[in-house]
Parts: sequence; structure tokens; C-alpha cells
Amino acid sequence: MNLTYAFYLALVAVLCSACGGGDKSASSSTSLQNAAPTPAQTQTPAAAPAPTVKKPKVSPKLDMALIKGYFGSEPSAPKVDTKSTVEQVALGKMLYHDASLSKNGNVSCASCHDLADYGQDGRQTSPGSDGKNGERNSPTTLNAFRQIAQFRDGRADTVEAQAILQVLNPSEHGITDDAELLQKIGAKQELVAAFGQAFPGEGSVSIDNFKNAIGAFERTLVTRSPFDDFLDGSANALTTEQKIGLKLFIDVGCTQCHTSRLVGGNLYQKLGLLRPYPTEDTGRMRVTKSEADKYLFKVPSLLNVAETAPYYHDGKMATLAEAVKNMAAIQLNKDLSADEVLVMVAFLKSLTGTVPAEALKK
Repeated sequence: MNLTYAFYLALVAVLCSACGGGDKSASSSTSLQNAAPTPAQTQTPAAAPAPTVKKPKVSPKLDMALIKGYFGSEPSAPKVDTKSTVEQVALGKMLYHDASLSKNGNVSCASCHDLADYGQDGRQTSPGSDGKNGERNSPTTLNAFRQIAQFRDGRADTVEAQAILQVLNPSEHGITDDAELLQKIGAKQELVAAFGQAFPGEGSVSIDNFKNAIGAFERTLVTRSPFDDFLDGSANALTTEQKIGLKLFIDVGCTQCHTSRLVGGNLYQKLGLLRPYPTEDTGRMRVTKSEADKYLFKVPSLLNVAETAPYYHDGKMATLAEAVKNMAAIQLNKDLSADEVLVMVAFLKSLTGTVPAEALKK
């Protein structure tokens, strides 16, 4: 046997031993693990798709001087001389929740402006004392007194003035006139006593005192949000996504209308400025009778907007994302992407504050 043939037989024996069944020894297994890989073993399997990792969002550079210029001041709301007392606030709270002060004894201010639901009722439009729904969506009473005027068309200048207009509105409380309201108040001894405590002296039960009491209560309905903290120097009050949304809010042009600490509530604007919005409601024109005011509405404050759906004067925008996208289109002629809408909504959520605990107490 020559050396070449002997080497061949030895090689075959080794290969057969290595390819044996399950009774191979641990030492042979270890040998295989340590053996040099064959060409077949070195073939790289098809690579699995790499997992998609979203790039972390980077906080944008914000011009705080510009931001405070847009949002640092209060709107020029009408001032009132009356300094309210604890008793007047307490009376105003009673009146706000008293359903007996309506035509059929079934509707109060709180019916449409539920403080446990951020000062509104979540409906497209709200039913009045007769059960028929009104024409416009009920705005929140939170922070209302801080705005330039009341109602969506600005037909009342203060919360005191608006208090009586709602009561005398046929589609809301449905009271016929001042005399009927005073009669209903006089029929409840607890209300008469509360008026006497809030406004001591003769004639404590009066329309002026009714308005002043509700106004005193509504002026306690102030919320403070993370955005307020951010404006006051707390840089970490907003998330990175909210800061991106804030920058976009400014860059897109939302600050043409939504400024001040209320992020709105400080001017009137035409709805459907650059693209039409279908509505038969002529807005402020109903108050002024001027063609120039056709389709003008008070720009709403965006404080707590994430909690006050549905949106617009007609309540036809069901979600905040829908409202953001539509508003950018009809007012600014901008078509926002889905991602832009998301970060804008994230910013608007930073405007959500806390309803005063005292106001929520029964």
C-alpha cells in the first residue's frame, strides 16, 4: 500500500466517524465545533430586514423673545369695577347650577357648560329648555372673562352681560323677561337668603346683582397649563414633540390669529378666509348688520382645546386633528401632513390646565 492510498483511507475513516449518529462522543462534537468551516458552512444566509428605528426627535431652537411676544400678554378684555366677595362668588355658583331658573325648570348654565367637562358639554349643539337644539356649539366658560368679548359673535362685552342674555334666549333658558326671572328667584328662599348675604341692603334680589354674581363666579374659572409654566421660564414644561409643534404653530402662521396667553380670544376673523367653509351662519354680521362682518367670528381661545371637542361654531369638526388640518387649509391655505398634524396636536395638549377644585365642589 503506497502512502497516498493509506492517507486516503485514513481520511475516509475520520470523515465517517465525524458524520456518525447520535452516539458520537462529546469530544468528537467538540472537535467539530473547533474544526475549520467547510465552504458550505461559510455561506452567509440571507440577511433579515434591519428593524426600523425612528430617529429620536431633536428639540428645535426656539426664539423665546418671539414666543413671549406672541403669547406673553393677556387679551384686552373689558374691565369691571366690581370687586367680588366670597358670598357673591358662592351665590354665582348657586345660580350657575340652578335649573329652576329656566322656562321648564330643566336647564342651568351647567347643563351646557359642565365644569367637570371643561366648561362645555361635548355636543355639537345643545338643547334648550324646550328640548330644541340651539344653532351654535356651546363654548367653554373656562377663562371666558379673559377674552375681548363673549359669545362667538361678540354680542356681549363681559361675562356679566352674557349671563342674562342666555337666560332670556328662547332657544336656551327661555325665560320671557326680567320680571319672570326675578319671580323664579323669589320663589326659592335659599336663593333670596343668598342674595341678601351677597348684596346686603334693600333690593338685594335684582337683575344687576344676578349678573354680578354669575360674573363673580365665572371670574374664578381660570386654568393654568404647562404652556403657562413654559412661558414663565420652565423650559422642561413642554416635551420635545410639543416644542416641535409650537415651532410649527408659529412657522405655519397660526399666530396670525391665535396669540396672547389665551392663544386666541383676542380678535375677530373671517371663517374661510382663503378657502371657503360651508355655513349659513353669518357670524358677527348678525350683531353689527354690516356686510363687512359677514362670516366673522371671535377667534376662540385654544386653552383646554384638547378637552373641548367638537369644534367650530357649528360643532362639525369632531376631533382636534380634523380641526387643525381643516383650519390650516381654510385660513392659511396650507395642507399639513399627518406628522405635522400630530405634533401640532401635541403642542395644543400642552394648553390643558386644571379646573379650579373649588368650582368643582358640589
